Amino acid sequence: MAEKGSKKAKKAKKEKQSLSELLRVPDGGKRVDLGSYDARATPGAPEDKKAALAEIEQMGARLADLQERLWAASTAGDRRRVLLILQGMDTSGKGGTVKHVIGLLNPSGCRIKAFKAPTPAELKHPFLWRIRQALPAPGEIAVFDRSHYEDVLIARVRGLAPRAELTRRYARINRFEQSLAQNDVTLIKCFLHLSYDEQRARLLERLDRPDKHWKFNPGDIDERELWPAYQEAYELALRRCATPRAPWYLIPADRKWYRNWAVSRLLLEHLEALDPQYPKADFDVEACRKRLLKGA
Repeated sequence: MAEKGSKKAKKAKKEKQSLSELLRVPDGGKRVDLGSYDARATPGAPEDKKAALAEIEQMGARLADLQERLWAASTAGDRRRVLLILQGMDTSGKGGTVKHVIGLLNPSGCRIKAFKAPTPAELKHPFLWRIRQALPAPGEIAVFDRSHYEDVLIARVRGLAPRAELTRRYARINRFEQSLAQNDVTLIKCFLHLSYDEQRARLLERLDRPDKHWKFNPGDIDERELWPAYQEAYELALRRCATPRAPWYLIPADRKWYRNWAVSRLLLEHLEALDPQYPKADFDVEACRKRLLKGA
């Protein structure tokens, strides 16, 4: 009887556990081994793909409502905003996530930035300079397709900066993100965890379909050959930059439907925690009503 009760308690605990808890990477400098995470797993998901897609549609109305309330609150001085960061290997679905998740929101309240290789002008500034230019204003939801983490990922793999400089960058990133959190920015950092085999399948699909050729870059094959080095670089970034105020969430990304559901759910949980409210009227509502009805 005790064993059955224990199983029921564990099941109930799992059902109550938020996705933020399920997908959160341990902080405190603990080692992260990406090989131990199944990229096809679906932690916390509905029973199947069909149910997940239906739930995404249902979440859309709730997300839109919370987004409007966040924007409305900013007109009365609420400085809170949200920054969703998407990192992952090529084909992990950063752009697809933007399309399917942010498509649920009002674009006028969103700020989307895809970070490419820095321009000569950007290289004249500290690496965080261009990131600061794209931060969300109060009431906004910003989405970064890649981010400041490129400066400790590709920079490490390609040897674009000395190791001592990379160590300093981890510390600068942590201080930067801490300052964002202290200034009412809710950070949602998502690592889209893709498997080696799934990446090959997605790259081959781009070659097989003429309508996908525009998305293919032969350089992607060169980057793929550096897969072990990139995995190590991501493990280091996840370990060194997972903090209580700016945690990392590891999203299994082999199943596109799960990836989209998980990021939507994480965004919803964070917005619900913020619980923005419509501001109260700073004018006499009834007096305005009477004026409008006068002589009707």
